[in-house]
Amino acid sequence: MNVAFIGLGTMGSPMALNVLKAGHTVTVNNRTREKEIPLADEGAQRADTPAAAAVDAEIVITCVSDTPDVETVILGENGVVHGAAKGTLVVDMSTVSPTATRRISLALSAKGIRMLDAPVSGGSEGAQKGTLSIMVGGEASDLDVAFPVLKAMGQTITHIGPIGAGQMTKAINQIVVAGTYWSVAEGVALGLKAGLDMEKVVMAVGGGAAGSWAMVNRSGNMIKNDYPLGFKVQLHRKDLTIALEVARELGVTLPVAAYVEQSETGLIACGHGDEDISVIARAVRKASGIDG
Repeated sequence: MNVAFIGLGTMGSPMALNVLKAGHTVTVNNRTREKEIPLADEGAQRADTPAAAAVDAEIVITCVSDTPDVETVILGENGVVHGAAKGTLVVDMSTVSPTATRRISLALSAKGIRMLDAPVSGGSEGAQKGTLSIMVGGEASDLDVAFPVLKAMGQTITHIGPIGAGQMTKAINQIVVAGTYWSVAEGVALGLKAGLDMEKVVMAVGGGAAGSWAMVNRSGNMIKNDYPLGFKVQLHRKDLTIALEVARELGVTLPVAAYVEQSETGLIACGHGDEDISVIARAVRKASGIDG
């Protein structure tokens, strides 16, 4: 299929590469144009703007940082809407506001352009390996069209419901992630203070009911107090802000998510915003007297 891929960050770049390797024709565009070069070296075409990328595309994928970015690349002056033909399918794989997603979908629909919201989970490792979990909102018939492209990026592809349902599901995902990471950080802090061999602790706990992706893949960061980038904490804080806004609209109380969101805000203010989300362990370690 002819695919336009807009947004080549930590997640988008390996996702686009997997689409290309699956045999699809890919045209890429990114705000920082230099990030297009590695994809071009692998055979992708480059476009000057999102609108230009969308010309002749059957599917346009967007994977950018925040709600305003999605609105700009899809509906802005040089946005997808100005280049896509009637009948084109836009698949937004960013994590953004469900309300904004529905608004963007309506604007596209007025131009005869279809849309799915399909945020992902699985971190940079999942993006590289093509094993992401993809949560899809929109028409089932549109998912059928997009499936050959999505399966190049994800192992679990689930149609949740109408447009916006994918973003609602991602909000739930990020709430659970927040609590899981925080709990792992607390467990690691307790073990360190007790002088335990934490590699053995992780092996024991990870094989039981407390096992989790965060325990297996990120407890090492927390033990070493070193947080190489997997998924930026500032992006997770953004995601939690979206989740908390939705929760307020629906009258749902999320005390743990709210606490983690505030802790992440403090870490970002201290200059840790570009580190991996597991950096929330810094707050637990400091409060526990492990670090100064």
